[in-house]
Amino acid sequence: MRYALIGCGRISPNHIAAAKANHLEMVAICDIEAANMEDKKLKFELADSVRQYTDYKELLQAEKPELVAIATESGKHAQIALDCIEAGCNLIIEKPIALSLSDADRIIEKAKEKGVKVCACHQNRFNKSVQKIRDAVEKKRFGRMFYGTAHIRWCRDFEYYHRAQWRGTWEQDGGALMNQCIHNIDLLRWMMGDEIEEVVGMTDRLNHEYIEAEDLGIALIKFKNGAYGIVEGTTDIYPKNLEETLYLFGEKGTVKAGGQSVNIIEEWNFSDMLDDPAAVKRQYHEAPPNVYGFGHTPLYADVIEAIEKNREPYVDAKAGRRALELVLAIYKSAAEKEIVKLPLTECSTLEFQGRF
Repeated sequence: MRYALIGCGRISPNHIAAAKANHLEMVAICDIEAANMEDKKLKFELADSVRQYTDYKELLQAEKPELVAIATESGKHAQIALDCIEAGCNLIIEKPIALSLSDADRIIEKAKEKGVKVCACHQNRFNKSVQKIRDAVEKKRFGRMFYGTAHIRWCRDFEYYHRAQWRGTWEQDGGALMNQCIHNIDLLRWMMGDEIEEVVGMTDRLNHEYIEAEDLGIALIKFKNGAYGIVEGTTDIYPKNLEETLYLFGEKGTVKAGGQSVNIIEEWNFSDMLDDPAAVKRQYHEAPPNVYGFGHTPLYADVIEAIEKNREPYVDAKAGRRALELVLAIYKSAAEKEIVKLPLTECSTLEFQGRF
């Protein structure tokens, strides 16, 4: 399967490694900075046959890839995705899928029209720990779900934002919730039943005066099934990343997943006693080298199979839209100081320019 990568920045090594692990035929890479491409070519010993482009439209026309991964700055995801879909490419789009709901909807509609598959890259859904928890949810082992919480307590310093000027801007990124916290926000929504009734949020910029968006976000969520959710996300933790944790509390079960990127099951208690908690904690324990975890490789495998078998990817574009919708709802509630009802038909990060 002919594969190309658009965007060779911070997350691109995970995509290249996943593409190689899944034996894709890498035909091209693209970045507006030639140095980024040279760096990845050297690090991953890419063949000379992997051509380099600074214009993704030229890549699409010349190479005609079957599968493209988009790993550029967030604000460019939507337009590149629409152009790729128009060219007949299947897609893996790094989170967030877009920065406005109208753009997410256009991606979903155009993909359907052109008959291509679109995957939102929420790779933590493929964590062994997360898959084990999801299995318990689907088997209704929790009974009635009471509430769940997502805590993302990370550190991002001046150097991180200085290295890429788009970070922390409303036009190209958003803040901590949109960039760093959206993975765990996606997991919380997915595990708690997906359908949300209302959201109330508060956001602030406490420690990064050089960015436009928030470095702290807190939200309360009421799901349509009667359960509740809590989100606490920040990039203000000193001196380094502390944790990314997901709690689920139900009538008949309690689970805590933690570690760098919810890769470790720390609590596992169910009234049905179908498995030994100590054994589960031992078996579903991964120690990734960074917060990106090990999920890209199985995500790629799933997308390849989805294309070959003509089914939807495990994490489809609609899932990407739901994660985006929840972040935007928190932003909207915080800005307007009101409870926000879902579903949202339209909202964009651009609406919050000048917020701080």
